[in-house]
Amino acid sequence: MADNQPFRLAHFSDLHLFSGRDLAVSELMNKRILGYFSWRLHRRTKHRREILSELLQDLQLLKVDHIAITGDLTHLGRPAEFSKTQKLLDSLGNASNISVVPGNHDAYIATNWKRTYAHWRRYMDSDSDSGTTGTESDPVARFPMLRIRGQTALIGVSTARPSPPFFATGKVGQLQMQILENRLIETGRQGLFRVVLIHHPPVGGLVSWRKRLTDAADFCSVIKRCGAELILHGHVHRGSQTRLEIPGGSVRVISVPAVSSLGRKPGSRARFHIYQISPGQSDWQVLITRYRYDDADKRFKVEDSRHFPVPDSR
Repeated sequence: MADNQPFRLAHFSDLHLFSGRDLAVSELMNKRILGYFSWRLHRRTKHRREILSELLQDLQLLKVDHIAITGDLTHLGRPAEFSKTQKLLDSLGNASNISVVPGNHDAYIATNWKRTYAHWRRYMDSDSDSGTTGTESDPVARFPMLRIRGQTALIGVSTARPSPPFFATGKVGQLQMQILENRLIETGRQGLFRVVLIHHPPVGGLVSWRKRLTDAADFCSVIKRCGAELILHGHVHRGSQTRLEIPGGSVRVISVPAVSSLGRKPGSRARFHIYQISPGQSDWQVLITRYRYDDADKRFKVEDSRHFPVPDSR
């Protein structure tokens, strides 16, 4: 892609792909039992596989440059669900054009790397890690992920940590914070448009205390010191747009609803966004197009398009 060409980035989140195949009782003798009953009681009518099938078709037709998925690809974090989502990811295209960060449902309990996250390794690799064959005992150790495409830097942060029953908290951790700071500074010096991908919302007021990012204040401090152009997240299961104030301006923080959801409330119906990022004379020009699932027509339709400028730090 030429440096002066628009970069088209698709963003969706929270697939909650469930697999009950060969589910052993022993797999439910932990926190998963809560997620299992949640699925049986109401989530199976909310998260629909046919919506995901329509999503895959639409993304193939739209021919975006890159796809970002911000967590909760699985529902119970079972090995069978990781395997299923790998097939879904493979159907989207080349792994170098798809970036994944995990969510709290993917980390329901501590899991074996080879049986779970290893299925997604190619989608979580930084550019410098591509082609490596080693394994990781801790999936968080792969993050922050850094992928540079044209003039856009995609920086993925993992907040996926096992949490106690009835909690869905996330944590970045000090090691990730340090690396994140370095990567934001370096890509900022290069004049790149920095998109931070994270599952939990880094700003307050969007989720309850038991679902929060526990070190959100530290994360926000890093962004305030180093800057970023856009932060994309999931987890809240509804669309939202807030701002994180930084010296000299603010950073837009945007979420999408669960992409498989037939939510009853208008703001929680399945959506995905496409961002067209273009370099301008004195700033970046961003066009966001929101696609909403129409249950009557069984397809995604353009809901609206909005344009906003982002100050250029180059």
